[in-house]
Amino acid sequence: MKLGTKGRYAVMAMAELALRSGGSDRARPVTLAEIAAGQEISQSYLEQLFGRLRRAGLVRSARGPGGGYRLARPAAELRIADIVVAVDENLRATRCPPDAQSGCMKDASRCITHDLWDELGIHIHQFLDAVSLEDVCAGRVLGMSGRLAGGGARVLAEQAAE
Repeated sequence: MKLGTKGRYAVMAMAELALRSGGSDRARPVTLAEIAAGQEISQSYLEQLFGRLRRAGLVRSARGPGGGYRLARPAAELRIADIVVAVDENLRATRCPPDAQSGCMKDASRCITHDLWDELGIHIHQFLDAVSLEDVCAGRVLGMSGRLAGGGARVLAEQAAE
């Protein structure tokens, strides 16, 4: 399974927005031109992504001179999984169609490895849900999977609170 450009670019853009705004939902609006330049992403592609992020309630827009985008909530409250899902990125690792009652085989059965790939997709979503935008911006992601494996997101949350 490979995370596509929509999900990766949305996270990169949101991290750039968080850094430029100091992670605050009250900072000055940041333009898409600034985000595009900072992350080397096409501004027209960002317009598409930010439309989806705005509809999902992750960013707020301000029109007119001095306009741009702000985080809708503090970066610590924004989960990476929410960003990826907001731009319609598929986190599934199976080849079965989403929400299908049948499997991917010609006879409509599930392949022998279906449960393996289904669990992998669940783990990916759980990991991304345990990581906040603030974690990414502060460089606190490296090593997180080991902490999550040692007791799940609850342990990670307790460690972050310390």
